[in-house]
Amino acid sequence: MKHKALYLYLILFFLLCCSVTTTGQEKKQERFTLMGLGDSITEGADFFTCYLYPLWEKLFTAGYQFDFIGPRESKCRIGTLNHCGFSGKNVEFLESKIDSLYRLYPADIVLLHAGHNHFAEEKPIPGMIASYKSIINKIQAINPNVRILIAQVIPSGKLPKYSYIPELNEKIAEMVAGLNSGQVFLVNQAQGFNWQDYTVHDKVHPNKAGAEKMATVWFEALKKVLASSETVFSPEIVRYKTLEDGDSLALQAPEYAGWGKKAGYCILLRRRLEVRYSDSVLS
Repeated sequence: MKHKALYLYLILFFLLCCSVTTTGQEKKQERFTLMGLGDSITEGADFFTCYLYPLWEKLFTAGYQFDFIGPRESKCRIGTLNHCGFSGKNVEFLESKIDSLYRLYPADIVLLHAGHNHFAEEKPIPGMIASYKSIINKIQAINPNVRILIAQVIPSGKLPKYSYIPELNEKIAEMVAGLNSGQVFLVNQAQGFNWQDYTVHDKVHPNKAGAEKMATVWFEALKKVLASSETVFSPEIVRYKTLEDGDSLALQAPEYAGWGKKAGYCILLRRRLEVRYSDSVLS
């Protein structure tokens, strides 16, 4: 009996070790590519902010290794970000271009936000839904493993032009549910997006708070389709100067680096951290 009990204890110990080893080898997210696909809300402009830069910040801070890809560029504080945002264009235009675009830029993940640039009088919803489906089919034909996040688009106060958006968002949700695909995900950008608070004077494009809100929604959706990252940064952000456009300059000091509160600023560029000290920056 003693030998039998010892044998059982050894088996349990072995199984426990295997469990600990498996847990310690949890799969980490490999470097991936992202395509922001849409209209001016994705591209950004001089008078409003696109969601790509705050999304870049959130992904970077969470420790992910990634690249935004696409033929177009938008400037931001870290330089430029690539994307497939086309100002003034609608989803039908994107559908007509997506085959050639995606063959050139076969992103692992596509973020699609495109529901504007129509008039309610056109009764555009059936054609728009058909274009969404075609975009999905064309992308998946090129890359069956692609993950596509489709947004219910942000509402607008520019009425009656965009009065069709609430119904469009309902149809987008029905479409995604009907696809029943493990590679296509619905992202509700409309929920809680109050255009009075989150758009610029044109009542359409997101202001800084609106872009931040959109980035947060994208980020939460992405976390559900990504594996865990290798490193998580916890930067202390100290804002020290407000610019004329209401934006601000900030110091960012990652806690793990053990940096003090010496005057300086940190430039975050991809996975490299570069620290520069300058008293004149704070003047």
